[in-house]
Amino acid sequence: MIKSKKKISQILMIVFYITTGLFHFLRPSSFIKIMPSWLPMHNVVNIISGGCEILFALLLVFPFTRAVAAWCIIVLLIAVFPANIQMMLNYYYENDPGLWLTVLRLPLQIVLIIWAFGFTRPVNKSPLSRRII
Repeated sequence: MIKSKKKISQILMIVFYITTGLFHFLRPSSFIKIMPSWLPMHNVVNIISGGCEILFALLLVFPFTRAVAAWCIIVLLIAVFPANIQMMLNYYYENDPGLWLTVLRLPLQIVLIIWAFGFTRPVNKSPLSRRII
């Protein structure tokens, strides 16, 4: 039962990051407009972050790359956090009624980090592969 929940969680994470990564290419303006102004080369950063999301999602598929992929996702979530703050500030300055959603999005990053952290342990297929000290 626990393994099947973990597998479903893994599949959902893969689909989530592939979908989000694809949107960086399909709707780049959505991502570019929330990037802080101090960040250079918005188009390049958008392509890199979208590509990383897709790559890291694909690396989650394989047991031997899953832990590294999860750590990379955590680093990426931390790296894009300023964009989430910028999005909230944009909504605030524009008196956008959706401001509350952008405020809720900030702690969502913590939830996404915790979710990814669940995949940071290497997968051991055999109990013989564990060392007893």
